Amino acid sequence: MREITAVKPAQTPGPLQTAAKPELIEQYNKLANSITSINASVTIQLTAGSSYSGVIQQYHEVNGFVLARKPSDIRVIGQVPIVGKNIFDMQSDGKVFHIFIPSKSQFLVGPADLEKPSSKPIENLRPQHLSDAIFWEPIPKGDPVLLEEATVLPSSFYVLTVIRAAGPASEARTNARPGEDWEIARKIWFDRADLSVARIDTFDSGGKPAAVVRYSNWDMFGDLRYPRQILLDRPQNDYQLHLAITKLTANEIITPDRFELAQPSGSTLVEVGEGAERPREEQEP
Repeated sequence: MREITAVKPAQTPGPLQTAAKPELIEQYNKLANSITSINASVTIQLTAGSSYSGVIQQYHEVNGFVLARKPSDIRVIGQVPIVGKNIFDMQSDGKVFHIFIPSKSQFLVGPADLEKPSSKPIENLRPQHLSDAIFWEPIPKGDPVLLEEATVLPSSFYVLTVIRAAGPASEARTNARPGEDWEIARKIWFDRADLSVARIDTFDSGGKPAAVVRYSNWDMFGDLRYPRQILLDRPQNDYQLHLAITKLTANEIITPDRFELAQPSGSTLVEVGEGAERPREEQEP
């Protein structure tokens, strides 16, 4: 007798929400401006490597804490579940980053904007990458913005594409001079099921992808609506970081001393950057 398996009918999707470009820009800017700081309990999972490198390494999920304050202060602590022992403690003020690895008694210091791809993707992790993912940069008034509709089954999206005059991504230039080209600065994806921000793509000069950040499970934390799940993909740095928020307090005053991370006594100082000398045995956090 042939076995018959009952298949539950697929749920009929709800009607797609509609919005014009000015509404989407206003909604996004309101969201970006609604948060100035976060104090969150999280779980962190890092996946390093890619099919291109031929090596995929899955790191265990750890508990953690994230303190962040605009414009660029962030501190992230990762701990072993249950016992609460620190695995790492990292901090950045947007200019310099510090990372302490207790198991190796190493204290890493380097410029926050350092992009020095390593054969060990874990070494490419920077606190500032996470800061850029949890805070959103508003779209300045007058910046050129394009609107398109996109479908990535089973979902439909509105996509705002913010463009800039071609050149270094660090330069705030929105008006191209005669003979210059335009390039993509970022793409902001809105899920048309509820018009929540589902994804933000950012680009370096020349259209090179810098980061893809996906947001899901939006929830209310007091008066703030914020995603419980954040997936950060840094293709040039060859890693993905999944952040799951379990508890969050927003817009509280966080004193500067909570972002201070001094070198612990007895630890080895490792300077990371151009021209910095790093013994081979000190390269692996």
